[in-house]
Amino acid sequence: MTSGHGTRRPGRILTAFLCALTAAGLYGCSGTTAPDPDPTTTAPAGRSPLTGLPAEPGPVLAVKIDNVAAARPHTGLGAADLVYVEQVEGGATRLLAVYSSRLPERAGPVRSARESDIALLAPFGRPALAYSGAQSALNPLLAAAPLYPVTESTAPGAFLRSPDRAAPHNLYLRPARALAAAAAPDAGDARDIGLRFGAAPPDGTPTTASTVRYPAARYTFTWSAADRAWRVAMDGREARSTDTGPLTPETVVVQRVTVRPSDFRDVTGAVSPYTETVGEGTALVLRDGRAHEARWSRPSAGSGTSFTTPDGAPLAFAPGQVWIVLAPRG
Repeated sequence: MTSGHGTRRPGRILTAFLCALTAAGLYGCSGTTAPDPDPTTTAPAGRSPLTGLPAEPGPVLAVKIDNVAAARPHTGLGAADLVYVEQVEGGATRLLAVYSSRLPERAGPVRSARESDIALLAPFGRPALAYSGAQSALNPLLAAAPLYPVTESTAPGAFLRSPDRAAPHNLYLRPARALAAAAAPDAGDARDIGLRFGAAPPDGTPTTASTVRYPAARYTFTWSAADRAWRVAMDGREARSTDTGPLTPETVVVQRVTVRPSDFRDVTGAVSPYTETVGEGTALVLRDGRAHEARWSRPSAGSGTSFTTPDGAPLAFAPGQVWIVLAPRG
């Protein structure tokens, strides 16, 4: 079950863009306002800049979601505007689901944040980020980042434990409560992050399925003409959400990025990978049963990511849910 957004709370707070991480090169100190987008290419009024579909303005809530076999099936993923796939320790993956247009009743299972999430979310302004926790060395960076940390400590009423799952795969978020909590007093509305929606490019290769492999995970996206969308499989099994059924994004982006070791380790001592989303590189955009070769570019952490055809023209996505698979180069 999903819901729209009610009346926004009055007295919105104008919060300065924190600069504690400037030395680390994660973002600059120019304030929370990103450069004005080109008005001729952004989503028109009444449509979401994250999906291209009709939507009321709503705050952005990102949720870090577990993705090992014991965490499946997920809950609430079908309502997300965007779903990012990120590599974590041991070559496994986790998901970062971004909500704004609509909120599910529950989302999860919720797991811990990673350093990569900070730069990845910078173009969203100041979103709320819900996660189960983070290693102690990362907490100061999360606290200084331009986001609202939502955890069991900062917003206990927004979380619940499911008796049907074993810990640590049993923590779920109530998104509406998360955005109403004092921990997220002024989460920013959805804004232009570089995505464009519209008619497909005139070329592209007819594609029935595309597979992306990580060291310890595998995703296959299969075109469903009946759904006009891509059916998701994880590690060879259909991916489903307990509340909405099969996961069927209209657009899938396989964005090739550098994944390198970070300065952090998990509780077992394994080095946490860092996914670099600032820079440029190649991508494959899947929409309407075709695969389109693309280029991606993100000049700085505060800017959005543009996707273009090889000759430099903007590459429009199909309106609807978008999955961005941050896949290792090579």
